[in-house]
Amino acid sequence: MSIQKIARLAGVSVATVSRVLNNSDSVKDKNRDKVLNAIRDSNYQPNLLARQLRTARSSMVLVMVSDISNPFCAEVVKGIEETAEKNGYRILLCNSGADIDRSRSSLQLLAGKMVDGIITMDAFSKLPDLARMINKAPWVQCAEYADAGDISCVGINDAEASQAMVRYLAEKGHQRIALINHDLSYKYARLRQRGYLSQLASSQLDWQSIAYASELSFNAGKQAMKTLLASEERPDAVFAISDTLAAGAMAAIQEAGLRIPQDIAVAGFDGTELSEMVFPPLTTIVQPSRDIGRQALALLLKKIDNPDAVAERTIMSWELVQRASA
Repeated sequence: MSIQKIARLAGVSVATVSRVLNNSDSVKDKNRDKVLNAIRDSNYQPNLLARQLRTARSSMVLVMVSDISNPFCAEVVKGIEETAEKNGYRILLCNSGADIDRSRSSLQLLAGKMVDGIITMDAFSKLPDLARMINKAPWVQCAEYADAGDISCVGINDAEASQAMVRYLAEKGHQRIALINHDLSYKYARLRQRGYLSQLASSQLDWQSIAYASELSFNAGKQAMKTLLASEERPDAVFAISDTLAAGAMAAIQEAGLRIPQDIAVAGFDGTELSEMVFPPLTTIVQPSRDIGRQALALLLKKIDNPDAVAERTIMSWELVQRASA
């Protein structure tokens, strides 16, 4: 259905239809009714446009993820979509790659009132840029969050979870625990590294080694593990800040002819399905990924219904699941 066809059916100008679409007060009630009736009579499916005209809402939300290939992000999106559908909303998904220009293009949907709000999973370092572009539109930051401010957010205590994993490995008798991390522009990466270093100190372990994966992928995790194996003193345990990186590390260890966990124990983070698919099964920190998505959408709906509502910061629970890899 084009704006020109709506205008012909309503017997009004295209400009009038445009003003109705933009909820302008300058349109006469008679002409507004003509436009709404034309949309209804044309049986536009699912009459979303007519509902938008009546309510000044699109019933759409924009979800911007930094990397949809990340299994954790995919699970969060499933939780968002599930709750959105239950509340009469649909989602538009943007794989931003944490690229601010790509984000700017997608955020034009806000200016055009094509979406009612936005959920982001971009790097914490990008939040100031995003804040300037999003302005006062309803917004929830998912997984990455600020300690204070006007942005509602939901996630877990990454530093605490990381400490728990390093403590677990230390209590298993491991003396040389290495970390495979990723991009420190992400707050979760910084917090998990902070937890790693803090717990090494608490466990009175002087040995430390950190390898940074070039991206959040299996191959990058594998390469990071090869770097650790090539060092003068190899680790006896490795903690990776994602299950995907941990899976790559396991492949590198096994290709080197070493055993897991007898020679090197491996632990991950996220609790994705991948952690149960690798062999041996992966010890990991399980995040409530779908619940994080559900809660993010619930927070967004609150902001849509009440734009002046105070920002909420929700910290959710996590679980350390022990499996054969460590």
